[in-house]
Amino acid sequence: MTDSTGLSVDLNSDMGEAFGAYRMGDDAAMLSIVSSANIACGFHGGDPDVMAATFTLARERGVDVGAHPGFADLWGFGRRNIPHTPAEIERLVAYQIGAAQAMATYAGHRITHVKAHGALGNLTQQNAEVAMAVNRAIKAVDPSLICLVIALGHQQRQAGEMGLTTASEIFADRAYTDEGFLVDRRLEGAVIHDAAKAAERVVRMVKTGAIETITGRSLQTPIDSICVHSDTAEAVAIARGVREGLEAAGIAIRGFRIKA
Repeated sequence: MTDSTGLSVDLNSDMGEAFGAYRMGDDAAMLSIVSSANIACGFHGGDPDVMAATFTLARERGVDVGAHPGFADLWGFGRRNIPHTPAEIERLVAYQIGAAQAMATYAGHRITHVKAHGALGNLTQQNAEVAMAVNRAIKAVDPSLICLVIALGHQQRQAGEMGLTTASEIFADRAYTDEGFLVDRRLEGAVIHDAAKAAERVVRMVKTGAIETITGRSLQTPIDSICVHSDTAEAVAIARGVREGLEAAGIAIRGFRIKA
């Protein structure tokens, strides 16, 4: 469908999070739907073989790729807050960006962006020192990389002030608090499992340029990218439904190479 609304958005997913004998998500199916993929760098998930395979498949599918650094937490999938100093976080992120760059190059691809994972990502929205540490790492390693940031957070504001390019992300499958934070996964209604509901909600948010909170409030924000998590049973159906819903509404799906 043509871009009849004049609107365009990236559709992304976190993947490459399997490691060793442990499988996670249907990356091949997701890579046939999304326009960009955030590849785990071996700390919360992923390993050299998985990274190489995922970068290669993304290249073959014409999907943009980014580094997806997280805490060193395979047991908790990077969703536990592990205390670090800002300097430690800076080095943690720089190290993982380097791994992603190397493995992407090995696979004949290149990374376009960086998106922090899980607990680290949530901290970049809520903690100014953590956000600054992540941004400093990106700027030091490659200032041309796009910062894929959670909307309405510290990283979004600081990256712009540092001269870094940002893309603001919202989530198709997660509920928001009235403060613009993600509802705790342990609470009822935090994760959206219905593909039709997710698609309808995303189309409204992109058209209005606002996040819908769990109480019905609207929070205005730039929306450059939509994330569908790949680690749920409904992930492929939600991603497909969101893409079809956006395209039916005349909203183009474009990766970061086009938007940058």
